[in-house]
Amino acid sequence: MAKTNPRFTARARRKRHIRKRVSGTPERPRLTVFRSTQHVYAQIIDDTVGKTLVSASTMSPELKDAIEGHRGNIEAAKHVGALLANKAKELGISQVVFDRNGYLYHGRVAALAQSARDAGLDF
Repeated sequence: MAKTNPRFTARARRKRHIRKRVSGTPERPRLTVFRSTQHVYAQIIDDTVGKTLVSASTMSPELKDAIEGHRGNIEAAKHVGALLANKAKELGISQVVFDRNGYLYHGRVAALAQSARDAGLDF
């Protein structure tokens, strides 16, 4: 069954256009974001081998005490971005290419990106 929701199809189209140009390499892996109504997820991926190097989300055990109440908001996204950047620095990853995954660079996506930049990731 094909999904025909206009919002879904518009995001899928934007995602295809972005992924044509954005690809992660061992030197600059791809930081991708997924947001649902309840949570925010982020991964750093090396596309040459198809492997997730680092991941963080609002469901991560490290953020259990840091996030109060609803986990799908801007404050939670800031925590996820900082956690992801810290995990990446531990693995020696300092430069990434940002994949907004078809979402507009606004709200939770922008907050996560800015928090990751502030914590030391370069993109």
